[in-house]
Amino acid sequence: MVGERLRFDGWIAGVGTSSGTRLVVGHWPRSPFGAFSDVMIEHPDGERVLLAPSRPVADFVAATYRFDRVEVVPVSVTGSVSRSGHVWVVAAGPLRLRLSAGRRTAIGRLLSAVPDPLVHSPLWAALCDVPARLLMPGVRTLGRAGPGRREWYGARDLRPVLAAEAVLDGVGLGPLAPLDPPVAFGFGSAPRAPSLVRVTTTVDIEAAPL
Repeated sequence: MVGERLRFDGWIAGVGTSSGTRLVVGHWPRSPFGAFSDVMIEHPDGERVLLAPSRPVADFVAATYRFDRVEVVPVSVTGSVSRSGHVWVVAAGPLRLRLSAGRRTAIGRLLSAVPDPLVHSPLWAALCDVPARLLMPGVRTLGRAGPGRREWYGARDLRPVLAAEAVLDGVGLGPLAPLDPPVAFGFGSAPRAPSLVRVTTTVDIEAAPL
């Protein structure tokens, strides 16, 4: 994959819990690895865990973000969509998560009107980076990922997560809470307010010098 530009189109859900555990779920119907979902967990003590559905996905994600532990486990995201919002049911190894997201926000309506060429453009991501940081502290749309990797996000929708129930290793994580402090997997965090974001993520892998 050296010297390639890889694009992932799907959704990212970020939620906090009253226990202090924060969860970021990626659901990618279209990607270079086919359709897959993965889960990033940050515990209150700062331990960062990746739950990935296959070794190739685990290796790629672990090379792009930072984790203290990586587990290859079955990961599935199922759900339903209605006019009032989305419901997700996530099963990932030791984690069970159910979340409900509401109607798209005003920002979500603006994002849904952005044309595809802009969503895919690193220049557009750079332009959006400053307002994103001002409106949603901790959020970044462009930055350096793992060694030799650059990454940018083109958001296409934004919906609030209204409720979530999470159980990890048989223990309930408590009611929905802000994603605070920000997660530290990469150069930016998911929004502090629990959110479901439709996004196109592009990872640029630099060619090795000759």
